[in-house]
Amino acid sequence: MPASATKSLRVAVLADSDTRWKWGALTAQRLTPSAAGVRLDGYLLRGRATPTPRQLEEVGVRADSLREVTGAEFLRAMTEESYDVLVLALVGGGVQAMLHGLRNAWGSDPRPAVVTGYVGVVYEKLTDGLLLRHGADLVLANSRHDADRFRAVYEGVGADASSVTEVALPFLGGEPYTGEHDPFTVVFAAQPSVPDNRRDRTYLLDRLIRHARRHPEREVLLKLRSKPGEHTTHIEELPYQKLVQGKDLPANLRLVYGHMGEVLDRTDLLVTVSSTAALEALHRRVPTVVLTDLGVRETLGNHHFTGSGCLASWDQLDAGHRPSPNEEWVARQGVAADGGYATAFDTARERIAKLLDRPGGLPPLTPYYTPETAPGYLPGILARHHLGPDGAPLPGAPAADKAPGPVRQIVRRAARGAYRHGVQRVAPVIRRMGEL
Repeated sequence: MPASATKSLRVAVLADSDTRWKWGALTAQRLTPSAAGVRLDGYLLRGRATPTPRQLEEVGVRADSLREVTGAEFLRAMTEESYDVLVLALVGGGVQAMLHGLRNAWGSDPRPAVVTGYVGVVYEKLTDGLLLRHGADLVLANSRHDADRFRAVYEGVGADASSVTEVALPFLGGEPYTGEHDPFTVVFAAQPSVPDNRRDRTYLLDRLIRHARRHPEREVLLKLRSKPGEHTTHIEELPYQKLVQGKDLPANLRLVYGHMGEVLDRTDLLVTVSSTAALEALHRRVPTVVLTDLGVRETLGNHHFTGSGCLASWDQLDAGHRPSPNEEWVARQGVAADGGYATAFDTARERIAKLLDRPGGLPPLTPYYTPETAPGYLPGILARHHLGPDGAPLPGAPAADKAPGPVRQIVRRAARGAYRHGVQRVAPVIRRMGEL
């Protein structure tokens, strides 16, 4: 057995939202051998979606250390700390910027194995997102379906596809569904940005209310991702908490927060437009419906579920329809309801072990995008993260020169609060006014 399979490992996760922190931290846990002692350090990239303490608590993943950083602070930390594995749980542009920043920071020095991937269903910007992630040692695909698509994209542009590694969503789990609860419970899993307009979101809310009234014997739950003022991976300008104000809700309809796994423990029917919660439910064999009321469209993401057997409308649900998933489709999506989930990360763990035991260490990172291959695209991505074309922090980059003192920390917190208020409260109002 390789030494890396039993020795104590140090793992770092850089994330830019609550959902990506959950994915990154759980992925880190599943990638490391169970026999190894693991220290997990979390870094939260400062921005509009930096998780709040409540969101971190709801995710339920514990780290040995957790701190908020700028991109420059993170790059400096990676030269001061020694890690075995680094998980980049970021949006595509963030991954690309950090790959170039890390290449510059590490040079030819010893470095950890770098891992990245996607939080859930990949239904848009497939090529763009994949090429922005190219350069990591492992690009994780959450299913056989995704692994095939990922390799096809890389090979199609002449990029090395060997980094693509099939796994599964790291947050699947829980006890299999065994039968109806008392009362029968219907859960609508809301999404921050799908649909993205008031009319459609109000329509879905009204249909949920109508379903609760039509079935007073059922408990109907509206599962919310965040509280007003909090941000998740996607901007939520029209939270259901506001849309529900002034409506006469039936007694059997409630708004709930909390860990999706705990909500699924009491769910008899999971309803959504295209949330990853559908895959969590299918993994546990909870009856699951992906709504067709607003069409089956790429912009909604529910086109991903074509062939799943789960597509249905509120009219069908009101009439008592119970979906029956297509087992072949489910198997290709990495849901592993047949029990194969326990081995889903074996290949990735083996690849990590081989990387850590590579004679002479790992070579410098080699992203597909370079100043030569994408001179009109890459510099802008790097500049947004205060990095120059060579990946080095630009002069004046936040905290690139030294650690902030107490006064700077106070000023920074105040400025960050003002920035978040502007992004989360003021900007949406201005955008809506512009639509009048």
